[in-house]
Amino acid sequence: MSRQIRKPAKARGPEAAEPGKLQVPIVWREARELIWSHRARLAVGFGIMFVNRMLGLVLPASSKVLIDEVIGKQRSDLLVTLALVAGAATVLQAVTSFALSQVLGVAAQRVITEMRKSLQAHVARLPVRYFDSTQTGALISRIMNDAEGIRNLVGTGLVQLVGGLVTATAALGVLFYLNWRLTTITLLVLGVFGGALAFAFKKLRPLFRERSKINADVTGRLGESIGGIRIVKAYSAERRETLVFARGAHRLLRNVVATLTGVSAVSAFSTVIVGVIGVVMIVVGGQSILAGEMTLGDFVMYVFFTALVAAPVVEIAAIGTQITEAFAGLDRIREIREVATEDDEDAALEPLGAVKGRIVFENVNFEYEPEQPVLRDVTFEAPAGTTTALVGPSGSGKSTLISLVMAFTRPNSGVVRLDGRDLASIPLRDYRSHIGVVLQDNFLFDGSVSDNIRFARPDASPDEIRNAGRVAHCDEFVTGFPNGYDTIVGERGVKLSGGQRQRVAIARAILANPDILILDEATSSLDTESEAMIQDGLHRLRSGRTTFVIAHRLSTIRSADQILVLDGGRIVERGTHEELMALDGRYRQLHDRQYRLETNRFVNPGEDFTPEPERFVSPSPGSAPKS
Repeated sequence: MSRQIRKPAKARGPEAAEPGKLQVPIVWREARELIWSHRARLAVGFGIMFVNRMLGLVLPASSKVLIDEVIGKQRSDLLVTLALVAGAATVLQAVTSFALSQVLGVAAQRVITEMRKSLQAHVARLPVRYFDSTQTGALISRIMNDAEGIRNLVGTGLVQLVGGLVTATAALGVLFYLNWRLTTITLLVLGVFGGALAFAFKKLRPLFRERSKINADVTGRLGESIGGIRIVKAYSAERRETLVFARGAHRLLRNVVATLTGVSAVSAFSTVIVGVIGVVMIVVGGQSILAGEMTLGDFVMYVFFTALVAAPVVEIAAIGTQITEAFAGLDRIREIREVATEDDEDAALEPLGAVKGRIVFENVNFEYEPEQPVLRDVTFEAPAGTTTALVGPSGSGKSTLISLVMAFTRPNSGVVRLDGRDLASIPLRDYRSHIGVVLQDNFLFDGSVSDNIRFARPDASPDEIRNAGRVAHCDEFVTGFPNGYDTIVGERGVKLSGGQRQRVAIARAILANPDILILDEATSSLDTESEAMIQDGLHRLRSGRTTFVIAHRLSTIRSADQILVLDGGRIVERGTHEELMALDGRYRQLHDRQYRLETNRFVNPGEDFTPEPERFVSPSPGSAPKS
């Protein structure tokens, strides 16, 4: 039996990750691992931060000396010294602030870049079925936006958070020294504020997580709308797409408003706390001065140091919100990382080695949804170097069969073999390096014609690229461009016609020099004249290679070594063109109908004739396929 279709991996550790819910223990563990991996640079940052914060205490501390000594006792000899010390501390504080931003800010951007590279590499190796059920825009958002948040863990955010705590702790020590009763009351007020912060963060965390999901959804739909702008305009659907985007944008707005309200409430509450502390200082501090327990210099210094306690608390609130966002981003990144890649099992598999190209299907069954079979007991052999053509109505299983050949999917039961070896036991990277494809809707990248042809072989020389272009008859249109093979084709090859894109794709497959070739409607975008011109190139491309061809134009598969007629997921007929025509079965019916249509178009070229779709009748239960 073949290995079953791979499923997403479970969460690491004992905590099972529940999709859609922030897994705080898991995220905390991953945050610790991330911080620990950058501990050396963070340690330097913490050292600079500590010096910076201590220097920040010099200026407010000098206020007591200025009031009580210089002014109160007329010690003018201390004035210059005091000014020099305060000025030097300020300059050094500015220098250490700059150093901190360089040491941690730049380092954080490097970490973000590495995270994005790692995540993109992981996403690129996910199974095809994952991309079938996930919006492209959502994945882009995960790679680009979620990684951005980690700067608050390995950058200045975490250090500023700890720095705020250091400043507040040092300031509290001074405050207790100056007036322990006033400080105790102040601490009680700040304790209430801390409890409010904890409650606020608990409520805000899921909102930040939901915001990223909404943003990914909106971005994904927007990408689809812009990418399919020709279809949108062709059906005058601009208003409909605008409404779809507007609904998404308003969902995002409601989330942003909710988070802004929460953050604003925290900021407003912090302002109230500062006001309460100010009132307490006026009442208690004023009484202490009148009672002779504090000097005027002590009180002014106390006010400055209270600000040093209150300011970090407010700063902690802001940074805490950012770190909450970072945790939400880490959690979403974790969800993607826990999806098993195609490489997960390849490490334990034997390398492929030399390939002859013999493909065998043995009793293969496949279904995308339970109890809805797409392929049923498919058995056939494609000898090395031969061409196997697949024909049949839409939904008969042709594309699914090709998907199994390319190992994009795995059989639910049965075995697909390459040169006698179970395809499931072959590393996918090794296997696909021997495959070349020309699809019906060929994807071209926004680069030059040359870049797209050499996509399968980046090291190909210009001569090799031009030779492949000549075989695929690309020369006939490329030489007409001012920049020749350096002409930019636009996103998805939009600057080329359908037939030109098809020929570039054929040249790409020719240059790849594969052992196994997949031609899925390879000439569908060509007119009759262009098709005739590149048939020779296709024949040369197929020579000596195991080739699978899907074609509705039966004239393109006459030379196939075997033709498989599929219907309802089963092979109902098989043989060469001549054998199937002599069989006078379903292939003959399909051929004759297509011949009549082509004759009608030739005789009446102006007549718009659209035939009813050909639909084969499923074989009766228990009947064996003809061969």
